[in-house]
Amino acid sequence: MEAVSARARVYVASVAVAALCCLLPLPGVRTPWWAVALLAALYAGCERVARSRFVGISHPAGTFYPVLLAGAFLLPAPAAALVAVPAALLSPVEQRPATLRRIWRAAQLVLGVWAAARVHWALGGRDAVVAGDVPYALGPAGAAVLAFCLVLALLDGGILAAAERVPVRRAWRGLVPRSLAPIAVHGLAGLMMAVLWRSPYGPVAALLVLLPMCVSWWAFAQYHRERAAHQATIRALVQAVDIKDGYTRGHSERVGQASMMIARELGMDDERVEVLRFAGILHDVGKLGVPTRLLRKNGPLTPEERRVIELHPEYGHEMVRGIGFLGEARAAVLHHHERLDGSGYPYGLVGRQIPESARVVAVADAFDAMTSTRSYSRACPVPVALEELERCAGSHFDPVMVTALVAAVRRAGWHPAVTADDVHTPRVPPPGAPVSSRPGAHR
Repeated sequence: MEAVSARARVYVASVAVAALCCLLPLPGVRTPWWAVALLAALYAGCERVARSRFVGISHPAGTFYPVLLAGAFLLPAPAAALVAVPAALLSPVEQRPATLRRIWRAAQLVLGVWAAARVHWALGGRDAVVAGDVPYALGPAGAAVLAFCLVLALLDGGILAAAERVPVRRAWRGLVPRSLAPIAVHGLAGLMMAVLWRSPYGPVAALLVLLPMCVSWWAFAQYHRERAAHQATIRALVQAVDIKDGYTRGHSERVGQASMMIARELGMDDERVEVLRFAGILHDVGKLGVPTRLLRKNGPLTPEERRVIELHPEYGHEMVRGIGFLGEARAAVLHHHERLDGSGYPYGLVGRQIPESARVVAVADAFDAMTSTRSYSRACPVPVALEELERCAGSHFDPVMVTALVAAVRRAGWHPAVTADDVHTPRVPPPGAPVSSRPGAHR
């Protein structure tokens, strides 16, 4: 069983207690139980379809919200909140502890739907739904959707801070903007379901609203399936580099992690952070075109051997330039060995001529190279590596990127992995030596 911190367990237990409090008034509320049962079964069926081969990828639980929001527009708040419980508690969970994760998901949805139903009722939305007055119903429904989104975002940010120890100021960053648009679309479908449900045509007509939603959801799932295939291709390329250059095994993943830390510290949006992670992971993919004997050579390289290795950014760019979703990561693969003073390669770009993504990866790459033991260099302590980066900021590295990495590492720490045996390791240069003179800096 995966370890779950005491803080996370207490947080989940608190959310579950709050959810139970939302359900407690059920016995005293006039509830159309047949409607609750029908909506709960429909929601469970939609969740089952989400995990089927028809969709093609495994969706996280609770991603199909129209049925839940229709319940919030049709039923009293405690009854609407109950609709989500059976599917959440019975859904399969891939990660352990499964029971805790089911309880968490059920409690989160109960609170979200309860808040949406309360807001909708308070603004007179139920009367508009009963009357079939769609224009008037849009306002209360929009407010209910916003309440639903805010509650889910609040709880998600809390679990990130409690379970994964994400800094509080970053735990909620971007959660609402990222989820509001898709939930708003689901809310509109839920409102149409509720209006048709109350129409003379009844629940059968309401089910027709789900057909276009299911088709669009399937198309969205296929997009994610294609993206997952791209990521699998990237992993295969990185593994090939790791096999070929065994002394730097894991280097690409660590550079991707450091690049992501820099991007987050600079306040970049999540999509760009992900692109820069790919840039870090793929920065050395061009080594597949470099002879293995040069990559594994102990000791310094001859000028001719150095020129051969310095072709790897161009090889890498040729390999990835056709992968459209990588975006600016392709420029990072080509230019991550450029330096601000123009002494880098392959084109000797100066200052802002170097793409921002390449300036991020250059700092991440140098940092991991200095803090990892290889066949040609021994790792230096993290504080020493950070001081070296700061010393070379402005000449070799972008000072903004260096400052961001220093701040991120000092706050979150860094645990470099040793990627080679120490047997053949030569003496490490003194910390005062420039990065360019460190063994392996060119590799």
